[in-house]
Amino acid sequence: MLYTGGPVPQLDTAKRDAPHGGPFLDDQSQLARFRTLFRKVESASLDPAKSRDFLHRMTKEL
Repeated sequence: MLYTGGPVPQLDTAKRDAPHGGPFLDDQSQLARFRTLFRKVESASLDPAKSRDFLHRMTKEL
């Protein structure tokens, strides 16, 4: 998923990947859904330093 936003929310665009090529979404209801999904993913993700540490630990375990 790619979400592009700026100071004017009505111009935001989301792109969802799919096997046959992902459509660009700009309908306000679709964007609201993708904003919510993106916020959830962002809140669950690690910051860059913690992400590097996690990957480093995982490669040592392999």
